[in-house]
Amino acid sequence: MKKIYLMLFMVVSVGLYAQDTIDINNLDNDEITGFKLYPNPAIADVVYVTTQQNSLKEIRVYDVFGELVLTDKLSAKALNISRLSPGVYVVQVTENNKSITRKLVVK
Repeated sequence: MKKIYLMLFMVVSVGLYAQDTIDINNLDNDEITGFKLYPNPAIADVVYVTTQQNSLKEIRVYDVFGELVLTDKLSAKALNISRLSPGVYVVQVTENNKSITRKLVVK
């Protein structure tokens, strides 16, 4: 019986120490200022990606399985999503070494 308690104690102890802690006060805010992704949900074949600087942006779109389904570099605001099937996607936008990630719903 002592062995069972000892093993249970070890499993719980290891589980508690394996948790990562994050200090939310010291997080770097590398998000892009003035970021907008619209319309969302998307009904047409185009969504618009705007930022405060509106400089060259690298766009990556992932499906719900984490597979990269679309990449593009935008100097304008319009992103062609005609190749995407209806569903939920994750859009990652990188501009001037800053990055932001948002969910996109395509209907």
